[in-house]
Amino acid sequence: MPELPEVQTVVNDLDAAGLTGRRVLAADVSWPRTVRGMTPEEFAAAIAGRRFEALGRRAKWITADLSEDYTLLIHLRMSGRLHFTAPEEPRSKHEHVALTLDDGRELRFHDTRKFGRVILTREPREILGKLGVEPLGADFDLKTFEALLAGRSRMIKALLFDQEIVAGLGNIYIDEALWEAKLHPSRRADTLTSAELKRLYKAIPLVLRRGLKNLGTTLGTGKTTFYSVAGRRGGNKEDLRVFRRTGEACPRCGETVVRLVLAQRSTHVCPRCQAAPD
Repeated sequence: MPELPEVQTVVNDLDAAGLTGRRVLAADVSWPRTVRGMTPEEFAAAIAGRRFEALGRRAKWITADLSEDYTLLIHLRMSGRLHFTAPEEPRSKHEHVALTLDDGRELRFHDTRKFGRVILTREPREILGKLGVEPLGADFDLKTFEALLAGRSRMIKALLFDQEIVAGLGNIYIDEALWEAKLHPSRRADTLTSAELKRLYKAIPLVLRRGLKNLGTTLGTGKTTFYSVAGRRGGNKEDLRVFRRTGEACPRCGETVVRLVLAQRSTHVCPRCQAAPD
């Protein structure tokens, strides 16, 4: 699933491609479940004539402020991606939403697994208001982070997955942050010392900014892997320390990276740097 760096990369690419200021002339929805809260016909009628006024991101949601107080929310989920094309270009069976723009292009939402969501609303806070602190935002300070984790007995990996606590993290960047902080992912949050919490607090934005600098993480070549706008691959795979590096040497100590299953997720750790709890 695309995480914060991948979603922000898509937002940046959409903005660079000139989506801001464009007006939607028409919309077509071929997979009704992609659009939430409206029928395909209601969605098409409501978005027609709306202009893209600003693009942004909240956690793993792409946000687009439209004219007349509408907001378009897009969640890529496992395999969603966005791309521009000419209207006459034949649509694939996985292109479930197409927006015809006033500059002659179409913006299409491609989603192989059909888990992605597109929502048009005048009340975005009903969805976005439940999300936690942004780890690259000004509100993410050490005191706030300590308060969010205080007294919680869940394992730290599962806790960091909770989008109502810290928003935008997923499997890749949680594993990378825990390695940077020298913490085993099965540690209970309430067992972390002040020094360990401070290391983790510093590690989270570090790995996210690294992912952003590399324009996201693309793993493999499958149809469900991450591609940004225009089919561009992210380059962060080469900068990963432990994620998907099972059997390789830890870049810090040389111990062999191992794979575990924690919180129902594939998890990658260095058994020397990230000592398991007793």
